[in-house]
Amino acid sequence: MKATEVPEIAGAYLFEPTPYADERGFFSRTFDVDVVRSVGLDPYAFVQDSLSRSVRGVLRGLHLRSGEGEAKLVRCSYGRIFDVVVDLRPDSPTYRNVATFHLSDETQTTLYIPAGCAHGFQALTETADTSYRIDRPHDPTEDVTIVFDDPELAIPWPLPVTSMSQRDREAPSLAEVLKHQEK
Repeated sequence: MKATEVPEIAGAYLFEPTPYADERGFFSRTFDVDVVRSVGLDPYAFVQDSLSRSVRGVLRGLHLRSGEGEAKLVRCSYGRIFDVVVDLRPDSPTYRNVATFHLSDETQTTLYIPAGCAHGFQALTETADTSYRIDRPHDPTEDVTIVFDDPELAIPWPLPVTSMSQRDREAPSLAEVLKHQEK
């Protein structure tokens, strides 16, 4: 497994496994304490694992947490997703940068998203399972959502949206969220 910095988002990493494939299929290590530690992250900081299943065209996000934020490891364990990270850390050298990724079950690549970044994804296959490893227990009172089609972000979502939560559909703009956070 190797770790690669994401240049568009300071502190973000891609963890790319080296699967062993043969006639039975493949075996792949998807988390390695030593590799995570080698880039300065605490592998034992992650306290919650979650899984979402989406169908083609479903869009989830853009989500982040207020307060201390939430760092997470995200991997598409089945299918393919178009994944988006927006850096919303005012002190970051990559503040307001957007980075996009294609994550899939073929590569089993894991994306590390630092706390203070918004995250969302769209399912590209009929079924897409997305695994999350999060560094803080979820507190719904800290949930923040930004509208997925904010013109300031101009995210190039690859498919028409077939479904999303009411919370995501009614989300405020990036400007509104930032104005609220400054208070």
